[in-house]
Amino acid sequence: MLDRSATSLIKPAVLRLAHLAKSAGLTANQLTVIGFCIGISAAVLIASSAHLLGAVAILVSRSFDALDGAVARLTQPTDAGGFLDIACDFLFYASIPLAFAVNDPATNGLPAAVLLAAFIGTGSSFLAFAAIAAKRGMTSLDFPDKSIYFLGGLTEATETLLCFLAMCIFPEHFIELAYAFAALCIITTMTRIWWGWKTFA
Repeated sequence: MLDRSATSLIKPAVLRLAHLAKSAGLTANQLTVIGFCIGISAAVLIASSAHLLGAVAILVSRSFDALDGAVARLTQPTDAGGFLDIACDFLFYASIPLAFAVNDPATNGLPAAVLLAAFIGTGSSFLAFAAIAAKRGMTSLDFPDKSIYFLGGLTEATETLLCFLAMCIFPEHFIELAYAFAALCIITTMTRIWWGWKTFA
């Protein structure tokens, strides 16, 4: 829901950093891998109870995620790079709820599992729509620079990032945040399934 506004807001800064990264010889794929590794380090920090450091690592990781696409567009975007970026994103998103479960299995295990199940819904509906959209030659007007069709929803990358940061800042409220965000993800999944059925029927 907020991705389009957030992208427009940070675009000038991201573009400046992308030029610097390109001048330094960094490729989009290298930035994707670096961002993913920092994201996984955030999960390790959270699992080790270093929640605030985990929040910082999440912010840095997502900064690299914004940067890799900008660098790719300054050079030559590739399908392989787009695939790597999306795969790493989904693995990162799954790692954070898992980290909270590892940190406190007795308390956080069930809400983390519910949230991960909800992520399966948003992720599968997103990717299924993108696959059929690609088959039909459809392109997204809201996100024309993306490597696949980006179908929006109530819970997009920006909302997920904000939720993860809230969990790190207020880890004692992980249960409430996880269930609330899972409910929003379910709504997103249902609307995507409805929209996909309506579009492709």
